[in-house]
Amino acid sequence: MDIIENGQGFLRQNLHGDMAYASFCPAPLASVAPLSLDDSAARLLAKCSLKLGELQGSLSFVPNAPQYLAMYVRKEALVSSQIEGTQCTFDDILDPRLANRSADVTDVVAYVRALNHATQRLSELPLCIRLLRETHRELLQGTRGAERNPGLVRTSQNWIGTGGCGLSQAAFVPPNIEDMTSALIDLEAFMNDDRETDPLIKAALIHYQFETIHPFLDGNGRLGRLLITLSLMNDGVLSQPLLYPSYQLKLRRSEYYDQLMNVRRTGSYASWVSFFCACMLAAAEDGLESIHSLASLHEESLRKINVGLGRTALNGHAMLSLLEECPLLDVTFATERLGLSRTTVANLMKSFVEMGILQTLNEGRSRYRIYGYEPYLKILRRGASPL
Repeated sequence: MDIIENGQGFLRQNLHGDMAYASFCPAPLASVAPLSLDDSAARLLAKCSLKLGELQGSLSFVPNAPQYLAMYVRKEALVSSQIEGTQCTFDDILDPRLANRSADVTDVVAYVRALNHATQRLSELPLCIRLLRETHRELLQGTRGAERNPGLVRTSQNWIGTGGCGLSQAAFVPPNIEDMTSALIDLEAFMNDDRETDPLIKAALIHYQFETIHPFLDGNGRLGRLLITLSLMNDGVLSQPLLYPSYQLKLRRSEYYDQLMNVRRTGSYASWVSFFCACMLAAAEDGLESIHSLASLHEESLRKINVGLGRTALNGHAMLSLLEECPLLDVTFATERLGLSRTTVANLMKSFVEMGILQTLNEGRSRYRIYGYEPYLKILRRGASPL
């Protein structure tokens, strides 16, 4: 990789002779911030900040917010994993028969576990390397990356390139071990620096720096995108992980990678921040649209239940609450969760199908039928198809 040194770092020469290679040593973020943005980027930053505030505020008016948040976490987990090549769908990770999960589904479930762990630990720890190592362990444990030292920073040189390429053919070589260690110390300090850096700019720089350091043998992309949400929560922009930034980064995947590389090559931090803000603005707008659609659907479904079930509507309300947590289910699962008789649950599901709330997804089977809250799933599936 050739670079034009512009304050972004330098190439470190390593080893000698046939073993020689150059690794990139990034500049500390404290030497980069504050950034000077042009008027267009500044307006985009302001608009994105307002929209994120609107998204955060909307949570107060949403019924069953915990269920919605759980779905947001699952969608972010799925889409972030898809950027790395995972091929499963949103329905796959909601299937009540998860005992038969594929390796792809296992990766996404692990991401959900990692994000839940990180957000819980963020109430106990500052945003630090220890927290990231714990989250990385959750991300890789029990997955195809389990042999790639979950929770441990690398002790050997890694590189980024096409499949099967060697170090000499790599498109990008992250810092060597010594430089990586120094860069992680600097990154941790910057993540908790209380200087007046706009939280969105800060999140953009932190994500770039983490991806550039590439401190783990596997899972850097997924953990780096998870770090966007953690940074915004750490700085008080979000109280919960109700943003799924990976959707927009997935849509613009080629530009996303190009923007990160351009910072390394030319020090174009401002261009990266502008691109990042555009993606976060679109993600916030998409999140707001989903929240409004889900809230409207909740009210419409309640109306149908109250009219259709009359005196037994309370059981219907309990079923609706379960569906907003688990929009794919079967009679056995619903019976266990609701604490009602199997006959009552079966009749309730039949009524929900007749009201157009539920749909039988494996029509023709008399046993082990799977039911889907299709109007709800239609909203959540948007943007969740594999690349």
